[in-house]
Amino acid sequence: MRIALSSDDKNGLDSIVNPHFGRCPFFVLVDVEEGHVQSVREEKNPHYPNHQPGQIPRFIASLGANVMMAGGMGRRAIMMFNELGIEGVTGAHGTVRQAIERYLGGELKGAAPCTESQMHTLGESDHHNIYEEDEIGRLREEVAMLKTQLDTASSKLRNIEKGT
Repeated sequence: MRIALSSDDKNGLDSIVNPHFGRCPFFVLVDVEEGHVQSVREEKNPHYPNHQPGQIPRFIASLGANVMMAGGMGRRAIMMFNELGIEGVTGAHGTVRQAIERYLGGELKGAAPCTESQMHTLGESDHHNIYEEDEIGRLREEVAMLKTQLDTASSKLRNIEKGT
């Protein structure tokens, strides 16, 4: 199985997962057999920083990926990946290694259109005008997603401590 992950950099398993698959500068491809990583390579996103609908899913398919993992992706992208026979997985964060471990452990699965980011609640024409046109926009989106993840983890911790 080949898993593609959106990435901010080219550091293999230590790469940071990008919060949005379409605007990441790199993809990390991880080949997994019987639950073990066999190989890792990075690919430059040829459509970075701008892309048109469908370009990234077709590119990921051309790389032979069976799974596309990212922090988030829009509804149309999820549908396009499904049409191409690629499993979309959202909610990935941290390093590529951590995301792969969560996926293989069954903790990370399925894809839901982004709701944490404001960009996915706006009209499609406004989407690229607010986030991710530059480094500051990408970092703002990542901070927003990390805040949501921290709030969720803090809530789970409080519930565990209360014994519920």
